[in-house]
Amino acid sequence: MFPSLPGQGETAPETTPEPTGSPATPDQSPDGVSRPGVDRVDHGGDGAMASDRPFGLPGRPLRSNPFMFGLTGALGVLTAWLLVQAIASAGSALVLIVVSLFLAIGLNPAVEALQRRNLSRRLAITIVFGSAIAFFVVFGLAVVPPLTEQTTGFVRQLPDYVQQLQNHPLIRSVDERYQILDKIQQYVAGGGLATQMFGGLLGVASIVISALFSAFTVLVLTLYFLGSLNSIKETAYRFVPRSRRTRVRLLGDEIINQIGGYVAGNLIISLIAGVVTFLFLAMLKVPYALALAIFVAVTDLIPLVGAVIGAVVASGVGFLSSVQAGIACVIFFVVYQQVENYWISPKVFKSSVDVPPVATIVGALLGGALLGIVGALLGIPLAAALLLLAREVVLPRQDRL
Repeated sequence: MFPSLPGQGETAPETTPEPTGSPATPDQSPDGVSRPGVDRVDHGGDGAMASDRPFGLPGRPLRSNPFMFGLTGALGVLTAWLLVQAIASAGSALVLIVVSLFLAIGLNPAVEALQRRNLSRRLAITIVFGSAIAFFVVFGLAVVPPLTEQTTGFVRQLPDYVQQLQNHPLIRSVDERYQILDKIQQYVAGGGLATQMFGGLLGVASIVISALFSAFTVLVLTLYFLGSLNSIKETAYRFVPRSRRTRVRLLGDEIINQIGGYVAGNLIISLIAGVVTFLFLAMLKVPYALALAIFVAVTDLIPLVGAVIGAVVASGVGFLSSVQAGIACVIFFVVYQQVENYWISPKVFKSSVDVPPVATIVGALLGGALLGIVGALLGIPLAAALLLLAREVVLPRQDRL
């Protein structure tokens, strides 16, 4: 008999393949040893086994729980409300900071002009800032005594002006019916006007102290911003990605130059308006010429309506002096506003601030609504900055789409 070969009548023994790293079953440990009776399933999702949790397994996370969603939203609203309250409480300090920053930007062109004459920035800042302080000190010493005298005289003569108005036929007929002028005269002569405006002596003292503190704060902050303007700019530019930093630096420097040119130019135009008004009123011998000229110079800083307010007040005092003087004041302010708008302003500003009339009106109105007179002053240069960004960044990107 021939020997049987494997596969011919005999069945070869079955071989089981070796495990190749397959995961262990629930009743088998990773080393392949079966340990029945122990539940090793991870029900918690954090690697711990059921046998390690004597108090039960944790439930599903509360990520989609309506209570947690509402609580998170309520905390967000509360945080936003507290932030708004904090900003509102610090509103006066923020206004001082903004005014100081813009004054520093307005003085910066003069500092850079001295730097181009081989002076160090520290020395240039000392000269410019010292000159500005000296100018205001001399101006105050020259203006405050006569201004106080003229203002006191104006308040003293106000009842006489009311009496003169009573002699006008139209005003007399209206006054006979309603006795308006008599009430005004009694109110002014009785001191009620001063009491309501200043709240008595303590009110005047508090206003003076607050004004001095604000002026000193603006002075210190302006000096700080002027000395640190370059470092502030460089720090701000470092927050921009490096690939875009050069373009952002060019745009930022141009915006700062436009703001500085507007602030400095507006101060120069206001000074010219005050000087010309004083010379004209002094020539006509209008009373309180110096006080009126300062009022015109201050109101001329306000865009749109400032020049009109100053002209109305000065012309009104001119009419109280004489009809001819009042008519001359009206003609003078109408002619001067045309000269200022079409000759002085273009010469002073040149190409530093190029803002369309519509943007000027919108910027002044929005700025005035947000920050009052300060916002109206800063609205125009900010509008110029936004127009520059739109022209150099937004419009080219839209053209590429």
